Amino acid sequence: MAVIRHATLVLILSLIAGLSWAGGIEIREFDDPVMEQRYKSLTASLRCPLCENQAIDDSDAPISGDMREQVYVMLQDGRADIEILDHMTTRFGDYVLYNPRLEGRTLLLWGLPGTLVVLGGVLVVVIVRRRRNASAQALSAEERARLDELINRERTS
Repeated sequence: MAVIRHATLVLILSLIAGLSWAGGIEIREFDDPVMEQRYKSLTASLRCPLCENQAIDDSDAPISGDMREQVYVMLQDGRADIEILDHMTTRFGDYVLYNPRLEGRTLLLWGLPGTLVVLGGVLVVVIVRRRRNASAQALSAEERARLDELINRERTS
């Protein structure tokens, strides 16, 4: 009986410790549903600088919490989305944007995939045409004689 009581006590204490460790839930109050949607959109489009490929809206990192708070405050101050994104990229760099802006230094990032697809298509066309032309060429007289000689030698062996 004491074992069951002890196990129950350990279970209850573990649950309490787990609930306190889980951290607080952030609740943001918005008067306007459009403002709430903008907040969700912005926090989903900003990457956590600490986490690898995780948006700040679902990251538990302290820096993400700070970024979410900053977005909320800036929205409440009436800032435009582009101003908020500019502020975040000025502070944390272009890494925080899931979709980097099209600028001179990001042209390679945006252009390389399309260029590689086009080059791959050209390469496939060239290979197919070469193979088609190679199989369509007739044998020269010397090649035909050599082939006949090899076939005859194989039959006589």
